[in-house]
Amino acid sequence: MKNWRLHRVTASLMVRITEPMPDLTAPIEAEIDAIWRMEQSRLGNVLFNGRVFSGDVITPELVTGHWTEYRRIVAQLRRPELYEHIRIRPLAVGGVIQSPDGFIFGRRQPKAVYQAGEWQLPPAGNVDPTCEGPNGEVNVTAMLLTELGEELGLTPDQVHSPRPIAIVEHLDVHILDLGIALHTPLTGEQILTIHQASGNTEYDPIRIVPLADLATFMAQDNITGQAPLFLQTLGHLSV
Repeated sequence: MKNWRLHRVTASLMVRITEPMPDLTAPIEAEIDAIWRMEQSRLGNVLFNGRVFSGDVITPELVTGHWTEYRRIVAQLRRPELYEHIRIRPLAVGGVIQSPDGFIFGRRQPKAVYQAGEWQLPPAGNVDPTCEGPNGEVNVTAMLLTELGEELGLTPDQVHSPRPIAIVEHLDVHILDLGIALHTPLTGEQILTIHQASGNTEYDPIRIVPLADLATFMAQDNITGQAPLFLQTLGHLSV
């Protein structure tokens, strides 16, 4: 796919912090601040400037990087030319959850900072310091399970066999999405009921797409670029 790069990874992939957050020049910091204030005003001050993992080096077995600020990510999204100064490749985790009835999809909110209104494979979220362990190791599966509960209302015991499958890089904005395959014994009806009762409003709506309908569903224009690449890697979608 144009403007998307697939990085294949092993099932035992490790993610580790190895560098500090780089300092930026005063003019670049001022530009980031201006963009951040503009986005906060546009969205009603709902943005939080937390720390997010940024990948520096990607190999099939190991991703190394540093913690960066979310405000830097938002600035680079709005002005991709800032990449030459900021050099951020923010890493997000994304679930590729298969139930007996098909794969879970969710449509992102229309005011989302990234990929607004598009259908993606949930849950998904930035990798933050809550999943950092000893020696700078970052537990991306734990991060995904946190997002699973927040976004879909599912608990860790309702999914099994998590396995990293690939990292997809959006070359236009330098965002990295790590796909992690999971299975659930829950039916589509059970998933929708749990989401309605316990999930948040990250997606509106969610739906379960049967394997037989997958190719037709994915032919829509408003599908995130990483979704087909994850499904192709798993062998559920033709290249």
